Amino acid sequence: MKFTIEIDCTPEEARHFFGLPEVKPIQDAAMAKMGQQMSDAVLNLTPEAMLRTWLPLSPWTPSQIQEAMTSMFKAPSAARPREDS
Repeated sequence: MKFTIEIDCTPEEARHFFGLPEVKPIQDAAMAKMGQQMSDAVLNLTPEAMLRTWLPLSPWTPSQIQEAMTSMFKAPSAARPREDS
């Protein structure tokens, strides 16, 4: 003898019927924590934060590094001769 029973219900109703725990609060907490960790990681990707990580023993301050980078990028444009029309 063979019986087939078809039940039409939502996942929440099935969990409640079988006595399984509600996992939505745990999932929400885990996702919130993961989102916060990702936001914190993005803050470490700023150029200044990367330079602090890469050059921890450098005697240069961030403002001195910025001045050096600015002068480095301005130098090629200043050395190029102007074209007169």
